[in-house]
Amino acid sequence: GGKGGGRNGSMGGMNGMGGADNSLSGASLLLGGGLNRSASGTGLNGLGGQDTAQEIADMDARFGSVGECVGQVGVLARDQHGCRFLQRKFDEEGVEAVDLCFDEIIAEVVELMMDPFGNYLVQKLLECCSDEQRMGVLSAVAQVRGEDDAAAAKEGAASASKDADKDTEDNGSGAGAARVDESKIGGRARRGSGDRGSKEPGDGMPELVSVALNTHGTRAVQKLVETLRTPEQVALATEALKPGVVTLIKDLNGNHVIQRCLQRLGAEDNQFVYDAARACSVEIATHRHGCCVLQRCIDHAADGQRRALVQEIASQALVLSQDPFGNYVVQYILDLGLPWANAEVMVRLAGNYAELSMQKFSSNVVEKCLKLADSALEEHRNVVVREIMTSPLLDRLLMDPYGNYVVQSTLSVTKGVLHSELVERIRPHLPLIKNSPFGKRILRLLLENKK
Repeated sequence: GGKGGGRNGSMGGMNGMGGADNSLSGASLLLGGGLNRSASGTGLNGLGGQDTAQEIADMDARFGSVGECVGQVGVLARDQHGCRFLQRKFDEEGVEAVDLCFDEIIAEVVELMMDPFGNYLVQKLLECCSDEQRMGVLSAVAQVRGEDDAAAAKEGAASASKDADKDTEDNGSGAGAARVDESKIGGRARRGSGDRGSKEPGDGMPELVSVALNTHGTRAVQKLVETLRTPEQVALATEALKPGVVTLIKDLNGNHVIQRCLQRLGAEDNQFVYDAARACSVEIATHRHGCCVLQRCIDHAADGQRRALVQEIASQALVLSQDPFGNYVVQYILDLGLPWANAEVMVRLAGNYAELSMQKFSSNVVEKCLKLADSALEEHRNVVVREIMTSPLLDRLLMDPYGNYVVQSTLSVTKGVLHSELVERIRPHLPLIKNSPFGKRILRLLLENKK
């Protein structure tokens, strides 16, 4: 019929890596030229593209080994060629190279995971590192955003106060109180020092959630999920994702992280996703990205999880059927071929079939109810047909751009006495519908059935 528009089941592709940055920085000076932050070669291969032979030779000439990079790893990681150089060294020199770089990477791992090039180095690190190092990465990103800042600021203030008191004693005056050693306050604590009461976006959430919502960070978090090895690692990752799971499901970048959890972790480990999906089923199902994730939840669920989630969706069928995205979720559970679920959906829609048939999205659901109902659901299907054919809105349905398809479906799926009764109900409206572009389809179908 072509009336419902294209399905929204496909996931949107990742955006490009960000525009050019020609400004000089530590990395550009370190590498002897301007930074090239072009979006070339940003495939999810963990490398961010390949350097040419000349570029490789140039980097090897500047840094013969990883040992010569110590102290500059964070700067190199943020540069296209520096990042690739370190990844090559991880492959060539193995554990020794990883160990040399690890402390510098872990010190700013959150920022690197969200960097256009740094995220690829973190991905490579996660592939090469030990379980102990991976737990270190997990512990760093599981920290609640803002907590470290508050603690560091408090510690720094206390330290500054002690210094001031000492200066006062040493100098015999209060002049020293104004001198605060900023090095005693962590760099991330200083970011909010201008406004003690201010909160940054994401404060109160684990860092992992903020990273997963980021265009570049989502790739690193997906790699993190893929490389989880032990129950302890899985537990730490899922606990960190749990507070932001609904936000992630509905996000352009975050939804891919939840889908990766569904693909790579066990059903029991993903219980936090299923709990959220049930508790917020309407909010998620009526969202552009959420409706897709909900379908993947059904695909990867254990039997108990699937039944509970399908039951919840079916119970909300009347609301979801009328939504641009929710209707696809209802159609998806109807396609599962579960008689009990189909019956539940049809019962929930009962009393509203005529109105639903004249709406763009819900008319698709009504048609599916009619066409999918097998012999076990014949009585439920007959209820739908009777409700439509006895509706005072039947004349409108016959000429409606969506409703006429539903009426055509009722004619196609009925037989015997019920079909004859349906035809008789339509017959008085034939003079009215014969000049309607949509009504003509009904007329043509009736003539074909006569033959």
